[in-house]
Amino acid sequence: MSKNKTQPNIHIKNKRASFEYFLIDRLVAGIVLTGTEIKSIRAGKANITDAYCTFIKDELYVIGMHIAEYSYGTYNNHFPKRDRKLLLTQRELRKLKAKANEKGYTIIPIDLFINDNGLAKLDIALAKGKHFYDKRESLKDKDNKKEIEKIRYKYN
Repeated sequence: MSKNKTQPNIHIKNKRASFEYFLIDRLVAGIVLTGTEIKSIRAGKANITDAYCTFIKDELYVIGMHIAEYSYGTYNNHFPKRDRKLLLTQRELRKLKAKANEKGYTIIPIDLFINDNGLAKLDIALAKGKHFYDKRESLKDKDNKKEIEKIRYKYN
């Protein structure tokens, strides 16, 4: 008996993350969710743009992640911006906590997705904030890549 899941490929990305931060180290973490939250994520109704991760009593939580209320959830519905616990190994948590305590480093979510088993996962990154001139450089690189693609498309 084969598992044939016809589930849409959900990937909710934080597009501002790579523009505003240098991404140092990436990890995939599980999330503790309620029933209506996972249903909203499967419907694509989540936003991680303003979210960040922080340690509360040696456990990692994602703060500011917005998951819209499930339309068919009655009194069982969840609070859209509640803090959600992330599931990582103790070794990963110790490593992240040591790095995050250094000045200038933070932990941000990059991508929220549903894996092959139907579980919600959050791709997080240890990041260092960019200065204004770094952001300007990123914009220049992006514009240069667009120009090169236009030239390639024009002559092919």
